[in-house]
Amino acid sequence: MLPLLLLLQSVPADTTAPLTVRYIMRGVENTGREPSDIRWSPDGRYIHFRWLPPGTDWRAPLKPYRVRAVAGAVPEELTPAAADAVAPLLAEGSDSRDRRWRAVVTRGDLYLVDRRAGTARRLTETAETESDPVLSPDGRTLYFTREGNLYSLGVADGALVQLTDIRRGPRPADSAAATGQRGWLAQENRALLGAVRDRLAADSLGKAERARRDSAWGAPLWLDAGEEVDRILPSPVGGAAIVLTSIPAKGARRTAVPDYLDPSGYTTEIPGRRNVGDAEGRRRVGLLRLPRGEVTWIAPIPGDSTRQVSGLALRGWDPSGRRALLWAVSADFKRRFLQSVAVPAAGDTAAVRPILVDSLRDSAWVGGPCAWCAGWVDDSTAWFVSERSGYAHLYSAVVGGAEARPARALTAGRWEVLQAELSPDRREFWMHTSETTPYERHFWRMPASGGARTQVTRAEGGHDVTVSPDGRLLADVYSTSNTPPELFVLPFRAGAAGSRLTHSPTAEWERHRWVAPPIEELPMSDGVTVPARVYLPERLGASRNGAAVIFVHGAGYLHNVHRWWSDYFREYQFHHLLAQRGYVVLDLDYRGSAGYGRDWRTAIYRHMGGRDLQDQVDASAWLTRTYGIPAERVGIYGGSYGGFLTQMALFTAPKSFGAGAALRSVTDWAYYNHGYTAEILNRPQDDSLAYRRSSPIYFAEGLEDPLLIAHGLIDTNVHAQDDIRLVERLIELGKTGWEFAVYPAEDHGFVRPESWTDEYTRILSLFERTIGARR
Repeated sequence: MLPLLLLLQSVPADTTAPLTVRYIMRGVENTGREPSDIRWSPDGRYIHFRWLPPGTDWRAPLKPYRVRAVAGAVPEELTPAAADAVAPLLAEGSDSRDRRWRAVVTRGDLYLVDRRAGTARRLTETAETESDPVLSPDGRTLYFTREGNLYSLGVADGALVQLTDIRRGPRPADSAAATGQRGWLAQENRALLGAVRDRLAADSLGKAERARRDSAWGAPLWLDAGEEVDRILPSPVGGAAIVLTSIPAKGARRTAVPDYLDPSGYTTEIPGRRNVGDAEGRRRVGLLRLPRGEVTWIAPIPGDSTRQVSGLALRGWDPSGRRALLWAVSADFKRRFLQSVAVPAAGDTAAVRPILVDSLRDSAWVGGPCAWCAGWVDDSTAWFVSERSGYAHLYSAVVGGAEARPARALTAGRWEVLQAELSPDRREFWMHTSETTPYERHFWRMPASGGARTQVTRAEGGHDVTVSPDGRLLADVYSTSNTPPELFVLPFRAGAAGSRLTHSPTAEWERHRWVAPPIEELPMSDGVTVPARVYLPERLGASRNGAAVIFVHGAGYLHNVHRWWSDYFREYQFHHLLAQRGYVVLDLDYRGSAGYGRDWRTAIYRHMGGRDLQDQVDASAWLTRTYGIPAERVGIYGGSYGGFLTQMALFTAPKSFGAGAALRSVTDWAYYNHGYTAEILNRPQDDSLAYRRSSPIYFAEGLEDPLLIAHGLIDTNVHAQDDIRLVERLIELGKTGWEFAVYPAEDHGFVRPESWTDEYTRILSLFERTIGARR
């Protein structure tokens, strides 16, 4: 088998073909679709995935494929019937202790998979949806949730038992005895009429019978008004379950997004989201004792009974079925707790007392890669990922008795664990990390107890690995910065070469010269170096035109300066077009980006448009020092968070830039969502300073240079209202030299090639007539 890099670079390139915006914005019709949803067949012979062959129309949905896990195999499309038939065999689920049996849900019904035989047996066929299957260790009993209640199903005999009786509230209240005039009437009615006395007696007997049945079966659990069950997770050995519920916020208001292109011909409204700081819902978590159904409600935040949390998640039971793990993040996003909830011993009526496994407090907000990763190594050892060292790393803690022992670091260093899981036999961890460099993503293995790690993948770039059921092979979706992701198969051993199984781009696209932009570490004004991709005209056979463009990636917390295929693949190609025309192009992982640890991530706390913007300003100065490009010939552009920073750049640092294009921008953070904004800026009613200094609309009077504003009108993420309010502000300020382009058919992420083409034609035209004009 040939090395991965040799396979990916085997297509000859044409270094002379000029690029056009229209060609680039054909998008996936050129670059192809990334193989996704990778699943192994139970026997490890086939890799199943979703994909489309080169040149497929951009409108086409992904289709199911499979390919033999051997060199030279060719993917084959599955018919809908074949895909439906194999779906239960590929689904994730709950395994028996010997791993022979797996319980799964496919299309809302339960199946039992025999992993040795590679067969599946359908267990239910109902109009209701079954979910969260949990198989007992011996494979004889299957627990699952249906319509907010927990059931058990005998695998052999099909015996179905309802284990909980959870009812929507509020609990019916007994009628209070009437008094006064109404009490006198009721008493008189009973005294005069036998029919009334008989009805009251029958009601009394019925109430007694219901109480007797409830006493024998288990008392119903009445929820609060409006409360809903989010999840029930039973212990695999029975006897208990953890229940999560939520109560929606009262009085919260949602923004409606108008759709002007509704097929009806009338303007309709798309339901939107709440804005940051609006009323938030509550969550509850409780331990249900089965079969009686008694519930003990647990404070997810130790010492806090308000039930206000920003995040709550279950991370499963230990192999013995005695303890479950519960993640909770406080409502202010600054504290995170991992607790173990144990099932009380039979006859123990004492209150349930969760054991604190780990806590983390951050003066900004808790987060980082793999922030919710956790599980059990064995019956008494929990594992989790934490930023407690300043970088996301793997830890374990022994849980027993009334408390957990202090956590022990299993990994350490100035790098991050990006993804982690325990192998099925619980003997080792399989991890994707940035240990070699923050610019690459590799697959590693490590003993479950920690110790020496083994780097499995070696080829430069980014790897996303799925291990075969027998642990012998790897399915690897691999890419470099100038080659799109492809599916490879390789042996599960360090440094093994792989064989490519898919070919996604068109031959025409591959004939273009796509460079791997070098990564420079630029010195910033605070002494820190910030990584940037640099696109130079001479690498594409062009001469510099004396101008430069800085691209600002979106999402804020996103990693874009690396050596694998970028999520911004259209922009990657657009930067080639700009370089062909003589522009030097920079793409920074500014402060706030992912991939560089906690301090980098939180450098924007309480001031978005502060240090992250200064990195763009410093990059402009670096272009002047390094390439002699004057600041007035440096353009800047980006979308979403990148659009926000572009506006802040032109409004607050106009001497460092000559023009900018701001796409789908947040212009006032008080109008964005709660989960993202409140963790960085707190709530607007509590920290108005943070919002005022972080929102471009307050600085619009500083606009001096040409600005393009573009927004999709059915954007349900950053509402078009943001830029519309800014446009009105610019009008009222009497500003000129700006333009506003709207896209009636587009949401936050554009999908139509003609919209992409129009938008980037405008961006190119802006730069060509301003910073790029020959002087």
